[in-house]
Amino acid sequence: MLHVNDLSFRHGERVLFERASAAISDGWKVGLVGRNGAGKSTLLRLIQGQMEADGGSISITGRTRIGSVPQDPPGGDTAVIDAVLAADVERTALLAEADSCHDGVRLGEIHGRLEEIGAAAAPSRAAAILHGLGFDKAAQARPCGEFSGGWRMRVALAGTLFSDPDLLILDEPSNHLDIEAQLWLTEHLKRFRHTLLMVSHDRDLLNDVCDHIVHIDQHKLVTYNGNYDRFERTRAERLENDAAQQARAAAQRKHMQAFVDRFRAKASKARQAQSRLKMIEKLGPIASVPVDERIAFNFPPPDELPSPIITLDEVTVGYADGPAVLRKLDLRLDMDDRIALLGQNGNGKSTFIRVLSERLQPREGKLKRPSRLRIGYFSQDQEESLDYEATPFQHMSHALGPGAGETKVRAQLGRFGFSRERGDLKVGLMSGGEKTRLLLALATRNAPHLLLLDEPTNHLDMDARASLVDAINDFEGAVVLVSHDTHLVKMVADQLWLVAGGKVTPFEGDIDDYQGRLLRERVGKPAKREEKPAPPPLPSASKKDQRKHSADSRAKRAPLRRALETLEKNIAKLNAERKRIEAKLTDPSTYNDPGINVADLQRDKVRLERDIAHAEHEWLVAQEAYEAA
Repeated sequence: MLHVNDLSFRHGERVLFERASAAISDGWKVGLVGRNGAGKSTLLRLIQGQMEADGGSISITGRTRIGSVPQDPPGGDTAVIDAVLAADVERTALLAEADSCHDGVRLGEIHGRLEEIGAAAAPSRAAAILHGLGFDKAAQARPCGEFSGGWRMRVALAGTLFSDPDLLILDEPSNHLDIEAQLWLTEHLKRFRHTLLMVSHDRDLLNDVCDHIVHIDQHKLVTYNGNYDRFERTRAERLENDAAQQARAAAQRKHMQAFVDRFRAKASKARQAQSRLKMIEKLGPIASVPVDERIAFNFPPPDELPSPIITLDEVTVGYADGPAVLRKLDLRLDMDDRIALLGQNGNGKSTFIRVLSERLQPREGKLKRPSRLRIGYFSQDQEESLDYEATPFQHMSHALGPGAGETKVRAQLGRFGFSRERGDLKVGLMSGGEKTRLLLALATRNAPHLLLLDEPTNHLDMDARASLVDAINDFEGAVVLVSHDTHLVKMVADQLWLVAGGKVTPFEGDIDDYQGRLLRERVGKPAKREEKPAPPPLPSASKKDQRKHSADSRAKRAPLRRALETLEKNIAKLNAERKRIEAKLTDPSTYNDPGINVADLQRDKVRLERDIAHAEHEWLVAQEAYEAA
């Protein structure tokens, strides 16, 4: 369907692609991955014809309709539902033509085509998509201009999904979504019938949706079968094999060079020495195996404070003269807490963060905190306050104050991967991931006791997200996190608090339980409350060690759980195929059809029964491994 042939492209002096090739077949769901700045978004624009390549070609077979989310979301007085319906250009044009057409024959053709594309069901389909993305019936009727930029981007995404293109191109589609909307999007993309090409740094989304990964590596495009976890395993094995081959080649070269050095001057061995010299030349220079270095994050350790570090007593909060957003909060935070906030956007997660940071004062009740408490606050909104003409060094120098010397400034920037060169680069020239790292460096400059992180993973690539997980788990203070990245929540949070109905309450269970509850609610089934026994505390282990143990356990169990799900799907597929063959074998017409080989059907049935038995055994082994972990 989509062919990239010998693509070359430069951005200024920087090479993004050099004779890169890849082929994507119809119906594939492809995740496009690579480090920040590797060229993922650029490749999407090249495919859509928004940029011109320096060399090579990109071809799309047939009359393929391409759909992508527009950068300028709909606004103005257009109702949300109408903006989504307008995304189906053909339906909109046909309806407009039908209103003004007086030719009976043409009018019949128009209505025939409208029926063929399901135009009558379009409003209900658009409403279902909008509902999945968080718009209730009242919100769907409101003008787009009344919503914030993030919600209008949801409208744009809904319109793209509604248009049902042959090739759907998505660039970080979950960036503006809460966990509820992201869960719906995941299910929708899993059911998508056509071809999907998606850039995302959301590991769970790539694992749940994609059946192929295209990796931008050393200016090339490398295609892998399977989801993101399988890509990581396959690539690690390939790099390990490449390194082993290089080691063998280096040893062979060393051995031959030693022979040459020893016998070059000996007449009886001169010919053999010359022969080995030629063999060394044929080997060529030793090519090093490319290994991407991961930038490590390191939060400065705070001094000890007794718990609780914050208590909320009957606290009610809201904005200006508007209604209260959160009411009667009775909560406490301890020095070793790791809390993730759950709930739909608009329920008050960011409001609660602002209360804890004292950026928003309570209307009623009391918030108590020790005078020595230092709080680090991170929000993507802070990016707007950055001076794009200043450097990270200048930002940090100003934040730390006139008493901070260059060594202290460079040290804090270095905690977040800023070399001297990158620290002296203007912010306006930095990538989105570098700006996020700068904001994290600024938020933690005073070694805070409490970190408040509001969507800290936006713009971070996979490696940077992994570094953030390590930094949070190693941090010796408390963390309150708002994030749509479910993988991050699984890896760092040991408490979940649900923000809903004007309350903040502890949620019993883990993030998988929460997602399961949402799925049951979507299909109209009541949520089951599953009481899970708390794991026994580790003997004589510190909270930090326990957090590391929990994170390691979650990391170990996640691929095992996904393997179980894959095996279950495979068993279901094999059973369905066996049922189909059994139906043919019991159908009398099968034996009268010369085009059907009954012996082949019987052999297939025997093979399937063997495969099912093998798959069920694998499932039992995987289940035991999952329970043991």
